Amino acid sequence: MKYFLALTLTVSIPCLLLVTVRQSWAYNALEREVTAYNNEQTRLIAENKRKISAISILSKPQRIEKIAVEELNMQKADSADIIRISLDKGKKG
Repeated sequence: MKYFLALTLTVSIPCLLLVTVRQSWAYNALEREVTAYNNEQTRLIAENKRKISAISILSKPQRIEKIAVEELNMQKADSADIIRISLDKGKKG
């Protein structure tokens, strides 16, 4: 009986150590993956902020008006030049 107990302990201790090493390795791999995801998230948030800033700069009315007047030779329409058309909702065709 003592021989069986000694054999069991002799075999189980290295096995438990191997299991611990395996769990530690898996934990480290998951930790690296989470760190990579956090870095990617930070990069995407910064890129999103840059794009939002660019959109706000590009969509300013002053910039659009300047391009329309200078590059496209457009001008503001007078209120007398605007024709308003109203459609009856009941008639289709």
